[in-house]
Amino acid sequence: MFAVRKIKQISKSVPTIEGAGVHLKRAFGNNDAPLLDPFLLLDDFHSENPDDYIQGFPWHPHRGIETITYVLHGDVEHGDSMGNSGDITSGDVQWMTAGSGIIHQEMPRGNDKGLMWGFQLWANLPASQKMMDPRYRDVTKDTIPEVNLYNGIKVKIIAGEVNGTKGPVSDIVIDPEYIDVTVPPGTSFLHDTKIGHTVFAYIVDGEGYFDSDAEQVIENESLVIYEDGNTVNITSSDKPLRFLLVSGKPLNEPVAWYGPIVMNTQEELEKAFEEYRNGTFIK
Repeated sequence: MFAVRKIKQISKSVPTIEGAGVHLKRAFGNNDAPLLDPFLLLDDFHSENPDDYIQGFPWHPHRGIETITYVLHGDVEHGDSMGNSGDITSGDVQWMTAGSGIIHQEMPRGNDKGLMWGFQLWANLPASQKMMDPRYRDVTKDTIPEVNLYNGIKVKIIAGEVNGTKGPVSDIVIDPEYIDVTVPPGTSFLHDTKIGHTVFAYIVDGEGYFDSDAEQVIENESLVIYEDGNTVNITSSDKPLRFLLVSGKPLNEPVAWYGPIVMNTQEELEKAFEEYRNGTFIK
């Protein structure tokens, strides 16, 4: 059965300041999370002014979630409590599973022209894996396949599968798909999605129509949340269109969330912060 997903909700990203003073646009966060299970937050950090991002995200804890950082332009230096350190550069992805707990820092550095542009997505972990060992999946741009589809459409595959080509990130409970799609002017992109999965699109650049019956043109820095179905039908306007398309299997579990820690109960949340205060957070 062919069931094209309809739009449930459209919203614009909201200017926000995080970390030590990083200016970014928040596509969704705490208030929207019930609509986007298993996803919790999506931030778009995009500036040519180093003053907007250079203070970065100094040392802070995470527990109970995965943070997925995708860099379009610039560099992000990172380090953590386990002794890991390195750079994420243009085109790279870091898929970090905080699990039982990690303390880390992320410091955006921009490129040689001062441009810094990337996204950070938070995905929830199920109760059964909240306290798993932390791990990284460092995904360099040369391991992210790009497929050329019909009519000049290009798709970079971080997670999931397009036309038989799989992305490098797999074996994750929420069964995620994360693709970066570029569509030429006046062209339609049809893509299968799994029934029952949460699906959203975030417009990186350009504008378009995000379901088959849509009359409203949706512009860049907008979030589109979909109803259920097994296909999305997205058409660019007379301009090229680039968007992130993300999906995952809902956990349908209670969420207790404060700052960078997401658990299932208030008691678990309080315990996490108590452990952070008394130095027993890292397992």
